[in-house]
Amino acid sequence: GSGGFRKRKHDNFPHGQRREEKENVNPSSALMTSFKSFQLELDTRHDKYERLVKLSRDITIESKRTIFLLHRFTSAPNGEEILNESEVKLDAVRRKIKQVAQELIGEDMYQFHRAISPGLQEYVEAVSFQYFIKTRSLISVEEINKQLIFTAEDREDTTNTTSNSHDKQPQTWSLKVTPVDYLLGVADLTGELMRLCISSVGNGDIDTPFELSQFLRQIYDGFTFIGNTGPYEVSKKLYTLKQSLAKVENACYTLKVRGSEIPKHMLADVFSTKTELIDQEEGLS
Repeated sequence: GSGGFRKRKHDNFPHGQRREEKENVNPSSALMTSFKSFQLELDTRHDKYERLVKLSRDITIESKRTIFLLHRFTSAPNGEEILNESEVKLDAVRRKIKQVAQELIGEDMYQFHRAISPGLQEYVEAVSFQYFIKTRSLISVEEINKQLIFTAEDREDTTNTTSNSHDKQPQTWSLKVTPVDYLLGVADLTGELMRLCISSVGNGDIDTPFELSQFLRQIYDGFTFIGNTGPYEVSKKLYTLKQSLAKVENACYTLKVRGSEIPKHMLADVFSTKTELIDQEEGLS
């Protein structure tokens, strides 16, 4: 009747009968052997997925630290030391990516893409930020992938120079950044460039905001060509990119119109208050 307990289908069989059926199962049968192999394969794949998630988390953390270091470039007395230190940090990140490439030997990368994608995006952001500080241009995905080709380091055989060692081909590993990860990393780069604009003005650099405004406008125009036809994540990042561009253009407007009125040491405060007002207006809308 209503309100009663629903009877399970296994209740039709006595518990003793079910126990006897389990005991009568032959563990060496073909069916059990197949399922054990399936279990082993799934456990191995799950363990590899978890290892890749941990590596991706380490890559994300070290890439963020590199970005924080590069933000000191505008205020440091010797910017070359900052760039050298950032290169050392990025080499450490690439060693982590090498471990990812070794884990994916013989595997379809797209089956594990969700595990490694956050780390690759953060790495693209850090590398492109360093490249922009050096060259004032955007690094290409081909250039990034060239840096992700690794060779085996045979430290044990450095003293042996036999002919057999010369005949052996060095073992290589590679990991390619997908176009989607590259676009998402570049979209995140615009936020760091917006912060670079504000900090450079605070240090009395008036030319950098106008360079950044033109550069961000070119990136925004490139993303608008993709529009809603691209992946969902890319179109979602377009709104954040537009916010960063608006803040940089607002800073350039303030410099152009009121730059002669406001002392240089107060420009950063003016920009910070204006960006807060922009965020509040966008939140209200």
